[in-house]
Parts: sequence; C-alpha cells; structure tokens
Amino acid sequence: MDDLRELYQTMILDHHKRPRNYGPLPEADHEADGHNPLCGDKLHVALQLSDDGVIEDVRFEGQGCAISRASASLMTEAVKGRPEAEARKLFERFHAMVTSPKSEPADTSELGKLAVFAGVREFPARVKCATLAWHTLTAALEGGGRTVKTE
Repeated sequence: MDDLRELYQTMILDHHKRPRNYGPLPEADHEADGHNPLCGDKLHVALQLSDDGVIEDVRFEGQGCAISRASASLMTEAVKGRPEAEARKLFERFHAMVTSPKSEPADTSELGKLAVFAGVREFPARVKCATLAWHTLTAALEGGGRTVKTE
C-alpha cells in the first residue's frame, strides 16, 4: 500500500509542478471561475464545445495548492474529447469517490488516473481542493460565466 500511496503522491506533485492544459484558451465559448476561500485556490476554466456537445478543448489558469492544481490538470486530460454528458458523469463518479466514507473501499472504477485522489477523502478539508476544478467545469458548461465557491 505504501508503494501505491507514493505513486499517487508522485503523480499529484508532477501535475502540480507541470500542469497539463494550463493557460488561456482564446477561442473558448464557455468559461467560469472557481474560488476556495479556505485554501485560497483560484481557478479559471475555459472550454470549447463542438456543435454536438463534445469538449474539443479545455484549459485552466490560476493558483492553488498541489491538490487543486493537480486535480485541474488531470480533469482537463480526462474530459477533453468527451461529450458533455460523459464529463458530467465522470464528475459524479469522482465526487462520489472523494466524499465516500473512509471506512469503506473507494470505488475507483472507470476513473483511470483520477483514482489518485481516493486518499483525499481521509482529509475532508482537502476534498474542496480536489473538487474545485470540477465544480468550475460544471459552471462553465452551464454557461453564464459565474464564479463558484466551495464555501
């Protein structure tokens, strides 16, 4: 188990230090901002949807803790190229995993690399860091450019 935990920590640190899909997306047609006042994380998620609802491109910008930035990075990798409905279902599975009781095994099925966040559920304050990018993505998909907060 320690080897697995170390692998997860390594992946989270890698995505924090070298986030994927980081930067502006000038051709974005959906955007939203997210803020976690408890931790100070601030993210901007921008995406471009095709006419048939596929997330053609997604990027994020902002500052935050390692969990927040890594989650945003891995989220963008996971949802790029997926239909909007699949991205929403992936968020539901991710959210269920990180909020499940730590006394039960985490359901990481169909989450791929996102399973690295299963350990976050042991630290309730960090769940908000891990889900901020996802809530911000959802707000962007809904439109209106609103700001979501985890408080």
